[in-house]
Amino acid sequence: MKPVNLYYRAYQKVMYVAVYALPWNFPEIVKGAGSVKKIPKILQKKGINNVMIVTDKGLTGLGLLNGLYASLEDAGIAYSVFDGVQPNPTTYNVEEARELYIENGCQGVIAFGGGSPMDCAKIMAARLVKPHQSVQQMAGLLKIRKKLPTFIAVPTTAGTGSETTLAAVISDPDTHTKFPINDTSLLPDYAVLDPELTIGLPPHITSTTGMDALTHAVEAYIGKSNTKDTAEKALEATKLIFRYLEKAYANGKDLMAREKMLVASHYAGIAFTRAYVGYVHAIAHALGGLYGIPHGLANAVILPHVLDYYGETAYDRLADLADAADLTPEDKSARGKALAFVAAIRQMNADMNIPTGFTQIKEEDIDFIVERALHEGNPLYPVPKIMDKKDCEAVVRGLILKD
Repeated sequence: MKPVNLYYRAYQKVMYVAVYALPWNFPEIVKGAGSVKKIPKILQKKGINNVMIVTDKGLTGLGLLNGLYASLEDAGIAYSVFDGVQPNPTTYNVEEARELYIENGCQGVIAFGGGSPMDCAKIMAARLVKPHQSVQQMAGLLKIRKKLPTFIAVPTTAGTGSETTLAAVISDPDTHTKFPINDTSLLPDYAVLDPELTIGLPPHITSTTGMDALTHAVEAYIGKSNTKDTAEKALEATKLIFRYLEKAYANGKDLMAREKMLVASHYAGIAFTRAYVGYVHAIAHALGGLYGIPHGLANAVILPHVLDYYGETAYDRLADLADAADLTPEDKSARGKALAFVAAIRQMNADMNIPTGFTQIKEEDIDFIVERALHEGNPLYPVPKIMDKKDCEAVVRGLILKD
């Protein structure tokens, strides 16, 4: 093993031990159809009578928040709405939301939407308690370490798992970079899983966010930082996604499929927030920061390519995932099951009209993409097989689609 790889593995072992000392306070779960209407009682219990809602214009335009507004008004709770979150939330979004929160004297935060509103809301809340620390200075691990205002997360997609993670990803439009921020302070206090909120989700969002959740489960499970709980959650998430994602994609009004996908996303979030992700996310973040490619779409496309790269180093773990997905290949060996699992991912993508690559990637950008991906992935991510520059470049080139 190369000396640098030995260092990476040693670093990962230290981090594996260190995470046990962190304050893992996962959110209290409120779930079921109509559960969003229980939020006012949560706020009243906390003594909050003025709250900030962070969302995006797509959701406000659909009227998806009307039920929440009405329930808050009935309870006499004032609210302010910031709906300027972009698909890849920026440092500017964070600061605009923070200014509105302060201006209106809010006492707590409701993040309503997919991963983008949640990421923006998390870092906005972090900036509230760390006013002298910029968003860029929070990048990396454990740079916040301070209790946030009461935080309620309401996912409207079944994919990011942001309602149960210590992670947020923010883009810096000035440098065209996208960076993760990880701190246990970012774990929400409550997660409201209401399948009725996902009924109107368009098929292409259903598919890509669902594959985002699968990526979380897969990368967590095949990595080297699993615990018993993360492994169980990743396997269960994989089982649910293979069983219900295409049903939700085909029939958006299938309430059971929607609810099961919310649970799957939540489980996958628990898995990866403890066990980490891998190079799929590292490359996806680089592409998202440079080209604005939605994160779920990027993960869906990149996942089978990176699993191909891992090869035999991931066969045993991928075979477990194949069993969880109820795949029955003729070749029952670990290799046979692993290859069947990767093939099944490609087939799911094809069945849901997800492309096999990207036309946006430019030759002159490849070095930058590789540099950003490896800067994020090494030494932090406990992947089955460590990438170097040449390896990463080959994977990125494999993602290029010709116009």
